[in-house]
Amino acid sequence: MTEFRRRNHGGGHSYYLGDRKLDGVTSIISGGLPKPALVKWAANCAAEKAVNEWDQLAELPVAERLKLIARAPNDKRDAAAVKGTRIHAIADKLSRDEAVKYPDELAGHVESCVKWLDEWNPKVIAAEAPVYHEKYLYAGTLDLLAEVDEGDGPEVELIDFKTSASGAYGDTALQLSAYGFATHILLPDGLRPMIRPVKYRVVWLRADGYSFYPYHVDETVFRQFLYVQQVARAAEDCKSYKGDELTAPVIA
Repeated sequence: MTEFRRRNHGGGHSYYLGDRKLDGVTSIISGGLPKPALVKWAANCAAEKAVNEWDQLAELPVAERLKLIARAPNDKRDAAAVKGTRIHAIADKLSRDEAVKYPDELAGHVESCVKWLDEWNPKVIAAEAPVYHEKYLYAGTLDLLAEVDEGDGPEVELIDFKTSASGAYGDTALQLSAYGFATHILLPDGLRPMIRPVKYRVVWLRADGYSFYPYHVDETVFRQFLYVQQVARAAEDCKSYKGDELTAPVIA
């Protein structure tokens, strides 16, 4: 079987099947699914930066002022991403019953995660496990695959943790479908066929508690994810469709 691996680099990571780089699930969704609400969010971030830091910005040259205001959405996004990554790492360790150390500013999120684990008592099958699809050539890392008893007996659930201030959105179903319909999963003891979940869930962790949501995921949702993958590929490929400028021929 061809080797599957996740390669970490800087603040990100990539997936490879042999020598072939695979499409990342989150990159597919960000590159292929329209998000019109982000336009308003970015404008609000820039406006908040200008209003809340008016006095400090006024002391800077105009060009520097403009650069900081324009950069505000990226700065806020990056800070949230770092925080989310830290909380995910803590949640992973907590799900394995490992001791964790965390800064005071994450105490509320940690307490919320512990509360969710205590109240729902998931039996962990895999956590932070890379998966891939051998035909559609994408890969990603699922948060948690576990047996959970919601009252009708234990069933295998694919669970994703969300930590954004605005909560969980419906398009997370596309991400869950990509993981759940993958063909292989990389476990500590090696590569295995994907363990197919029965249910799909999202835990929204906040400093003041948590919310646990059911998500509808089936073959139709997975097919929609594959459409998004095609759009993301087209958006990337079309960058190379434009050739160099032509010059008029010299006709004798």
